[in-house]
Amino acid sequence: MNRQTNSIGEKPICNQPTIIYTFLTIFRFMKTSKISLGVLAGVLTAGIFFASCSKDDGPSLPPIGGYNSADEVATSNLVAYWGFNGDNKEGKSGVAPDKVENASFATGIKGQAVSLSNGYLRYPTIAGLNSANGFASFTATAWVNAKNKDKGASSVFALNEALAAQTDWGGAIGLILETASYKPTSDTLVLKGILGQYSGAVRAGHDNLNNFGVMGTDYQVVKGAGKWTQIVVRYDAAASTIDVYGNGVLVSNKNFRLRNDGKLGALVFPTSTTVLVGGFANASTGYTKSPIQDWQSLFNGQIDEIRVYNKALSEGDISSLYQLELAGR
Repeated sequence: MNRQTNSIGEKPICNQPTIIYTFLTIFRFMKTSKISLGVLAGVLTAGIFFASCSKDDGPSLPPIGGYNSADEVATSNLVAYWGFNGDNKEGKSGVAPDKVENASFATGIKGQAVSLSNGYLRYPTIAGLNSANGFASFTATAWVNAKNKDKGASSVFALNEALAAQTDWGGAIGLILETASYKPTSDTLVLKGILGQYSGAVRAGHDNLNNFGVMGTDYQVVKGAGKWTQIVVRYDAAASTIDVYGNGVLVSNKNFRLRNDGKLGALVFPTSTTVLVGGFANASTGYTKSPIQDWQSLFNGQIDEIRVYNKALSEGDISSLYQLELAGR
């Protein structure tokens, strides 16, 4: 049986019924034995420690959505993962960034996170995200801790074309914060997801976000600026729908779910891909054919637990993933 842990999965919780049983056993032993109190104190201490806090004793935490940890959610469909626990490598392939700007480590939602100060991480092709593997649908998730600012937007994660091939900022997959949508003092955060179809080697871009129209009817508000917030972007090829989730809840604009009259179909990626965490694909991040635009900003804040799946996760799995990662599991 697994060791029971506290809500963030750090320390063992002692088994109280076992402690009581240990006390009663020793008390009975004292009544029939002449053993010294000093010896009994040692026995008592050891008994409580080993009986109540052993790795093999005590019930495990209850599953969430049938899962004990975030790593169990759609395991066979997880194609890329960044945990940022002491290094910047992509966890499944071991690929390290080929360019790092103004990045350090800080406390994350789960272990450590990457902390960027007008910074970014750039990666060469990662096996699981290579176009040869193909994606019909996808789900991309990340935790962010960032504030609004006076202008621009910040890119959290982007799957792009090769450095020498990209001619604009949009790639195949993108998680973006529209940080200029509200004043820097506001706690409302606008989350945006993009996807790019490369049929005929020409990109056609599509997106969705929690903004525009009637608040609470067309889209849902996310009070996430300046604190840890989970963003999920999901594309379902069968339905041709783009959805954005904030903290496990669907928040994106219901009017923007279908693009191209719902005829997007299975994704077509560029023939070679690169990854950016915290930056837009433009000349400042090494994409020499893509001009820098005034609204584009490098990331300020922390990013943690980036996951990319080659399927559209169910709403139940998205909710479970949020709760598990929030609990440090």
